[in-house]
Amino acid sequence: MSEFKVIRSPMEALKKYFGFSCLREGQDQVVASIMEGRNVLVVMPTGGGKSLCYQLPSLCRDGVCLVVSPLIALMKDQVDALVARGIPATMINSSLSFPEQKERLEGMKKGAFKLVYVAPERFGHEGFMHALAEVDVNMVAVDEAHCLSQWGHDFRPDYLKLGKAVEMMGRPQVAALTATATPRVREDILKHLGLDDPVTIVRGFARENLHFRITACDTHKDKYKRLYELVKRYKTGIIYCSTRKKVEQVYEALSDFGLSVTAYHAGMTDEQREEAQNAFMNRHADIVIATNAFGMGIDRADVRFVAHFEIPGSVEAYYQEAGRAGRDGEEAYCELLFNHADLRTQEFFIEGVNPGIPLIVELYELLRKHCSAETHDVMWSLEEMAERLKCRNAMQVGAALSVLIRNGAISRHDVPGQRVKLTRVTDPSVSGLKIPLDEGALREKEVRDREKLKAMTEFAYSSGCRQQWILNYFGEEDGVPCGRCDQCLALGVEEGQSLGEEETLVVRQALSGIARASVRLADGSWQGRWGRTKIIQMLKGAKTQELLRTSLVRLSTYGILSRWSEDDIRQLFRAMQMAGLTRMSGEADRPLITLSPKGNEVMMGRKKASLVWPFARRGKISVSMEQARVRSTGNLAALGEFDEDLFLKLKELRNELAREAGIPAYAVFHNSTLEGLARLKPTTRRGAMNVHGIGEQKAARYLDDFLEVIAEHCGV
Repeated sequence: MSEFKVIRSPMEALKKYFGFSCLREGQDQVVASIMEGRNVLVVMPTGGGKSLCYQLPSLCRDGVCLVVSPLIALMKDQVDALVARGIPATMINSSLSFPEQKERLEGMKKGAFKLVYVAPERFGHEGFMHALAEVDVNMVAVDEAHCLSQWGHDFRPDYLKLGKAVEMMGRPQVAALTATATPRVREDILKHLGLDDPVTIVRGFARENLHFRITACDTHKDKYKRLYELVKRYKTGIIYCSTRKKVEQVYEALSDFGLSVTAYHAGMTDEQREEAQNAFMNRHADIVIATNAFGMGIDRADVRFVAHFEIPGSVEAYYQEAGRAGRDGEEAYCELLFNHADLRTQEFFIEGVNPGIPLIVELYELLRKHCSAETHDVMWSLEEMAERLKCRNAMQVGAALSVLIRNGAISRHDVPGQRVKLTRVTDPSVSGLKIPLDEGALREKEVRDREKLKAMTEFAYSSGCRQQWILNYFGEEDGVPCGRCDQCLALGVEEGQSLGEEETLVVRQALSGIARASVRLADGSWQGRWGRTKIIQMLKGAKTQELLRTSLVRLSTYGILSRWSEDDIRQLFRAMQMAGLTRMSGEADRPLITLSPKGNEVMMGRKKASLVWPFARRGKISVSMEQARVRSTGNLAALGEFDEDLFLKLKELRNELAREAGIPAYAVFHNSTLEGLARLKPTTRRGAMNVHGIGEQKAARYLDDFLEVIAEHCGV
């Protein structure tokens, strides 16, 4: 291990150790920034190749890269994979005995490892930090960095030790990586790590191979029926449940169907959880039913579906869990089985993770009273603490402990060979009433948690494109409808497109009408005053007595779309809502429509309209029906008869090119694009450009190889 030879060129190291000839889009920017010595914050979707972003640079420089990772199973998988590639790597966590930890620390001092995976709680141990003073640490990579933020969906107090630890190490370079972080969470990550002027790289959150669907289920019977349909159709998947009890119920129900299933939740022993994870990863079981304790770092590529049996507590949690599907780049399906009554479970969780100050102080006083006089330690489980406090659940105790840790009143430590953590009171002479608990911050966190659940509920009830709604939530306002989710398919469209001049004019006229029927606020935003139906009637120029009694008929936009039917305008409004150009406000029983910030920019001509055009209308809008049929993958039959043999040849070529480039197969061409080629059988670039999914960049990069296969197949 100590004879590892540093390769200064990232591209050479990439080829030698990972077998790739090039980096994916996004990875190249991250690696270049790290090689320049910059601190980086990377937000990249699940399956986007975040790990390689720090692993590769670590091989091209002297010293060791410390990788902060929250789960032992995740560490083990990563280390095993690196060692199999001939890269000296190891891990340090509570699963190791003290002599084993000491041996690995000595190895770090001698330069025996290039990457060392470390549990975050290690940075709270003085002995560990003292040992690091003798180690040449070239970078600290913080994986799952959203765990740093209490605004994130998986806050872990041990991560708060990292900012101070980085300072004590002399501020080595830091790379923070996560798959799900809103702008607020990103700010929190940078603040806690103390990163000044970092390079922030946010890759698109869109997963082009995922199909999102929300199915309303009135009863559990409906849910089980739908689960069985999903399993029967897609074979391999993850089913997430909110509670351990529900995991066991669903496990029993699916086992009765004779399916190959396993279960995973935090109430199981370490051995049971490892056995369940290995069964799924090694393909001895094709279905795993789990709580959110399962998933972080799960890298089984052929997961064809992820189902949520109940609504999760946040969009971040939902999207990260759904993102476990389709990591091989092939089509995969993500379905939420929604029943409004399930919100009660999440509301119970919110109460549990937001304890009041009286409970926090009571818990501290209990620990202070019973801690060891010599070491100030207590060895109680969360359940035992809850029982002594006569508390409703252990979740509240865990949340109260987190608050006390953040305030420095206690610390928590792993004990080798024990599942129960040791709790240490920092200074038992300090009364609980003296702890500077920030009531305002605690209240703000509860409000934020409720806002997250509200957003998830809005997503479940939303009428627009599922993927686009999620992208907007994460701050990407330029996305277009995906063409794959249940909502897009209900409209009979495949994906959004940029509009022509005449189509854009119609959209701007409609937006202008909405604006004139709204109120402009001091901050430049819009507030709705009228419902959708009234504004549609106004744009049409309707002459109903009810409308004529309103001020809408005096607007300059009254009748501006008189050549359209009200039904056509209603379809246009739905398309604009899906594209994020409008938003709804007001009460649930009287929703009001107005412009979104994006819609305002489109109306003013400062941003180009891009949406699913819901129809092609000769005489009203100059869109060629023939061109629309060719461009829409929903009308592939218009391209000609399907040649299955050619399709399989094209798919084989596509997969080979993807493997060589180290990218998902869909990043070359989607299956629908290959089907279009197998129908049209073009032999020239110009002809192939009529197939949906082939743009100038992909044509320049890949098309010639496909045209060669087509020509050979057709005997040209």
